[in-house]
Amino acid sequence: MKIGFHTDAFNSAYWSFEKCLEWAKRNDVHYIECGLIDGVSWIHGLGYQPHVALYEDPVLLRRKMDLYDVQFSQVDAAYPLSQEDGPMRGVPYVMKAIAWAAHAGCPCVDTTDGLHAPEGLQDREAVDLMKRSYLQILRVAEAHKIIVNIEPHGYFTTNPDMMAEMLAFSDSPYLRMNMDTGNTFIAGRDPVAFLNRFVHRVSHVHVKDVSESLAKTLRGGATGIAVSHCSIGEGVNADNIKQCLEILRSSGYSGVLSIECEGAGGPMIEKSLAWLRATLKTLGITEEK
Repeated sequence: MKIGFHTDAFNSAYWSFEKCLEWAKRNDVHYIECGLIDGVSWIHGLGYQPHVALYEDPVLLRRKMDLYDVQFSQVDAAYPLSQEDGPMRGVPYVMKAIAWAAHAGCPCVDTTDGLHAPEGLQDREAVDLMKRSYLQILRVAEAHKIIVNIEPHGYFTTNPDMMAEMLAFSDSPYLRMNMDTGNTFIAGRDPVAFLNRFVHRVSHVHVKDVSESLAKTLRGGATGIAVSHCSIGEGVNADNIKQCLEILRSSGYSGVLSIECEGAGGPMIEKSLAWLRATLKTLGITEEK
């Protein structure tokens, strides 16, 4: 398996994307995931946001990344498609992200629903809306040969029965799932059972722990968290992560394990990286670089 990380780790440190590339090179990490920005913002323009804007040329960026020996595992275009404005704002955003990803040499684009039940829509209306949206998106994904992942991160997607229905929107090989160990746990689900059910559809994995205090406060009352607020391996979800790695090993998964952890400028994500590498070694899983 391959190890990568989401640049969300360095949101609070106000790092630029290139500074994240430097961190990756220092720590011998060769896969990166970031959010895509559809527009201009001052905080990104000044270099205080570790994500990439769609106005940046993807081929030139790929050449810069080659200098650091880092490539994209996935880009994040997770505008909540279950909301009433999903077709108007989310669909064009994801479509642009797919075309951009193809030029950037990125194999996957991440998508999801909203954290809460959508205002102004019944559940069935929202699911039907998402189906139409995903079918539109998949036409573009198939043209560019880019995988569209659905991430368990919201009201619908952290419900395994709803996730099954969403993955059945199409039999396209380009509709897959991004497993997230932290979101499934914080939503009150069993990450191990969740992964077992969908492992054959997984093309990308977010490795995310949950601190004991956060679990006591939010578990079962939230559907997702941006990052782990403790080093991976030090939270109450660590054993679930190990079991998920065993399931992935048994299924023949050879994709990226993308660390989602508060970076705190370096120390926490570096501890997470060390734990993940040690755990892979213990489980007899080779880290591919």
